[in-house]
Order: sequence, then C-alpha cells, then structure tokens
Amino acid sequence: MCGIAGLFDLRGKRHFAPELVRRMNDVQLHRGPDEGGYHFEPGVALAHRRLAIIDISTGQQPLFNEDGSVAVVFNGEIYNFQELVPELEALGHVFHTRSDTEVIVHAWEAWGEDCVKRFRGMFAFALWDRNRATLFLARDRLAVKPLFYALLPDGTFAFGSELKVLMQHPALDRRIDPHAVEEYFALGYVAEPRTIFAGARKLGAAETLCLRRGQPLPQPKSYWDVRFTLDNPVSAADAAAELIARLRESVRLRMIAEVPLGAFLSGGVDSSAVVATMAGLSNEPVHTCSIAFDDPAFNESEFAQKVADRYRTDHLVETVKSDDFDLIDSLACLYDEPYADSSAIPTWRVCQLARRRVTVALSGDGGDESFGGYRRYRLHLMEEKMRGALPLGLRQPMFGLLGRVYPKADWAPRVFRAKTTFEALARDSVQAYFHSVSILRDDMRRQLFSDGFRRELGGYGAIDVFRRHAATAGTDDPLALIQYVDLKTYLVGDINTKVDRASMAHSLEVREPLMDHPLVEWLATLPSHLKVKGQEGKYLFKKAMEPLLPDDVLYRPKMGFSVPLARWFRGPLRRRVRDAVLGDTLAATGVFNAEYLRHLVDAHQSGARDYSSPLWSLMMFEAFLRHSRLPSQPVRDLAEAV
Repeated sequence: MCGIAGLFDLRGKRHFAPELVRRMNDVQLHRGPDEGGYHFEPGVALAHRRLAIIDISTGQQPLFNEDGSVAVVFNGEIYNFQELVPELEALGHVFHTRSDTEVIVHAWEAWGEDCVKRFRGMFAFALWDRNRATLFLARDRLAVKPLFYALLPDGTFAFGSELKVLMQHPALDRRIDPHAVEEYFALGYVAEPRTIFAGARKLGAAETLCLRRGQPLPQPKSYWDVRFTLDNPVSAADAAAELIARLRESVRLRMIAEVPLGAFLSGGVDSSAVVATMAGLSNEPVHTCSIAFDDPAFNESEFAQKVADRYRTDHLVETVKSDDFDLIDSLACLYDEPYADSSAIPTWRVCQLARRRVTVALSGDGGDESFGGYRRYRLHLMEEKMRGALPLGLRQPMFGLLGRVYPKADWAPRVFRAKTTFEALARDSVQAYFHSVSILRDDMRRQLFSDGFRRELGGYGAIDVFRRHAATAGTDDPLALIQYVDLKTYLVGDINTKVDRASMAHSLEVREPLMDHPLVEWLATLPSHLKVKGQEGKYLFKKAMEPLLPDDVLYRPKMGFSVPLARWFRGPLRRRVRDAVLGDTLAATGVFNAEYLRHLVDAHQSGARDYSSPLWSLMMFEAFLRHSRLPSQPVRDLAEAV
C-alpha cells in the first residue's frame, strides 16, 4: 500500500519546485514509510511513498516502461496481475520486475484507457505518457483507495492520495464548500465528488480522468457499474455452493504477499467468514486480531474467540477502555475533512493492534451492502410494504401530520418510537431511505443552520446525492435500490474512507475480499429474497457459512463497532462537548444557529433527548476547523504521539 502525489502543467512545460513536491509527498509518509520516489521532467512531477508488499526488492516507483516514456505511481493491489503478465508478454512487452505495478504501464500501452477494465483489485494510480503528453488517473470500481485532485488558477493540476497532500500547495482554494457542509451534517461525510474545500475534488468510484497538455480539464469518465438484474434462476443450495467457491477465490487472491499477513476478527459474520476461508487455504495458523471493550454492551470478543478457537488462529486481543476518547483531535488530522463515524476510534485501535504482527490484514468490509446485512434494510422493506398500500398523495398529508405531532421518544422502547416511521411513510422511497440514514434530518438541519447559511445553500439538499445515484440504479426493487445507493455513497464515503485512513495511519494494508467486483456483480444477479428473508438479513451468506461457523456467530443480533457517545457526552466529555459546540470556533463560521446548538447540548446532557450523533458531528467539525488552520504534519507523528 502506498501514497501517490504529483503535479501536471495543463498549459505548458513549467518546471515544478522539487521542494514543494517533496513536501506533498512527505506529508503522507505514513502511507509508505519504506521508500520515497520521484520523477521530474518539464511540466510533470510524480511522487510516491512505498509500503513494500509484493516484489520488495525491485518494485520501486515511479515505475517505467521499457523506453522510459511511460511512468506510473500507484496505490493499491492488482490481484490478477499474474494472469495479465503472460498475455502482455505475448503482445511483445518485456517485464523487468515481478510487481503488479509494472502490469499497469504495459496494460496502458496495450489497451489505453480501457486497461482499467482488465484490472481486478483496489487501486488509485496516475500514469504519465510522454509521447502522448497525457496524464491518466484511475480509481478502482468500489473506491477502496482514495484519489484527490485540484485544478489550480495557473493551470497546474495537483493530485494525491489524501487531501493533506493538496493542502501543501499554497494556491489551493481552501474556502469551505457550503454544499459539502450540508452533505456532512446529513450523512456524516462529504460525498464524492466533493471535498470540504471548494477547490478540491475526489475522483469517484470506477472513474478515470484523462488529461492532455494544451486541453482543458475534462470531466471524469465511468468505466464500470453494478447492475442489479435479480434474474439469476439458481437454487438457494446451488447459490450457497457457488458463493463459497467465489469467496475462496477472492480470499486466495488477497493472500498473495511477501510480508506478514493476517485478518481482523470482530466476531461478526463477515470477518468470521473471511477468517474461516483463510484457514481453509493456509497451511499455517492465520494471524487474527480483535478489539475487546470493557463495556459489555459493546464487546463482541467472546464470539471472535470462538472462531479463533475453532480455526486455531494465532489470535491477539486487546481490551480498549470504554472511555477511549483521546483520539478526537488526531482523527481530525487523519481525515483532513469533517468525518463523523465514531467507529473510527475502534477502527484506528484495531489497525494499531494488527500492525504489531502483520503488514497486510484482510477485513470483512462490504458484506453488509452486498449481502443485505443492515438492520435498516429490513425496516425499509417493512415500510415499503406500507407505502405500497397507499398512494403518495394520501400518505403525505396523513403520515406527515402524524410525524409532526407524535412526540420524539428516544427514551422509550423501540416499539413506541413511531415518529421516525410516520415521517418515513410520508415520503417516497428515496426520501425515506435518506431520512433513515441522516445524522441530522431535514428539519434538524434547517434549525441547525443560520438564516444566512441557508441562503448560501440556495435550496441545495444532500438528498440530491441519493437522487443522483438512484436515477442510475436501473432497478425499482426496494432492496436492490437502496443497496445500490449504499454502494455508491455509504460504502465509499464512510466505510472505505474510515478503513483507508485508519490503516494507513499505521502503515497497514487492508484488503477486502467481500468487495471483489466479480463477486459483487454475481450477487447483484441474485433475487432479493436470498439476501433478506423475513427478519433475517444476509440469508444466503449465513446459510452458506453454516458448515463453517457457529450458529451464535451467524444468527445473533448485529452489534456494530461503536462507542458509548451518549454516556461520554453526559459524563467524562461533558465539559469538552460544551466548549466545542458552544465555543468561538463554530460561532465564528456564521454557519450555525447558536440557539439550536445550545438546545442540542442542554437537551442531551439533561437526559431529555439523545443527541449524541449530532453532537459528535459538531465536535468533529469543530476539530476539523481548528486543525485545518495549522501547518500539516505527518500522521505518523500523530500515531506515535497517541
């Protein structure tokens, strides 16, 4: 795993200052502490930080073709590179290394922009072709690896693996994008292609960007999408058998490494399935690691231990105190822009733990989206049945009124918390799903933002992100539609972002067998009843894994990887949350309604309401504002300090 950075002159052949490029590269030292590489020529600068995983002795970057006219800097893994080498050699290409990186330059020569369609893996790369005066950037199909870019006023195009790389350039427009703020407080992250800064963008999932000297910056192109056809006639038994075979292939490809390799083991279905599969493919005990919590409400370690015992893994467990909140400021530096998933804290800790023994770890990320595992999916399907019974014209006034008058009852048993359900029934499917996943729902954001900031938004709403993706989903199946939206939004903006930054902070490569794109494509052909059946999510996956995993791992309630925010904000962080939310930093932005901020704090700390998620999002926004004004420092220093 690595970090990439670079500059390209769209207008001419200016020489870029080496000290600037080195500063851009050094700020992501944590992504690749093993080596740093550079290439400079008129109009182009490429930089690379390397975490050596494959072909340790000769895989240095930038890496060139035979005559030095094509160069690439690459972050990620091409898992099928060994299959592509003989095909490219048959076309006359000569390989000088055993690295997957070299496949990229020769694939570009052979297939041009379509080369990305041949790659199976997680990747973000930038390729310079001198003969064509072309810079080509690409990101993998499910956006596992990040890629940021900016067009600067003088015609310089800058790119990097993290936003902090671009922030080293003095010409970057660091004004806050109001639309990004709206997205953040709705979703907990800034959705692709935006960043928090007006002057920077993220390349999206399965997108390429082909720049040519002397031509304006083009729009990104999409080279892949998943299609939920749901038309596979396979029986449940045959589907389970095929699923096991596909999972074994995906895991096998991700076990190729020349460094110590292991896996995260949370005790949930996804990571347990990955570990069970690894054990069946390995002659040695699998290295596994788990985080235990001293609060039983958040602790899954006993289930992880059951899997570890069954497969005799070399298991490492570390107990984290339930008041482990020392990372708050470090997370602001780590993510470079506001990011509100509090599970970033235990994710950071488990990556820290894993790095003690391994350089590569396999994870279970992506399983909930493709297999139908989220509890919110089952709730949405129940609501969809009710929405289908009445036309929208009747539902809107009736349930809209009930939603307005029914009291908010966070303190009550879940069966009595009907306000959210009434509000959802008054909406169409996309609105309802957006409403269910929002951190601060529409009415809360209207109260949160100042009058002036709402005018600045000009009517923009974060629901536009969901509507844009729903319009290209190609399905009206209730489950498939929201799975597609999640694959484009939550998986990319939340899950993959969280894992990439947390793992790279510790120079750890995390691989994702459940996001293997052929597996995702195949799962999208299966009918939805094989994913959610009644009240059982991941139905097919669990049935397929029954011979390999205990029932109490497969069929217990999903816990998630969370921290006790509500208690923190009424106890040990009581003063800190007040100072952050009601202090000068947020007040100075002009974005917020001070009266509503005080309501959020007072109502939560009095116990009248549970506003822990909105308060956490505000704390992380405040921390981002404070740290974005400071000179950047390598995240590696932060990791060592904590």
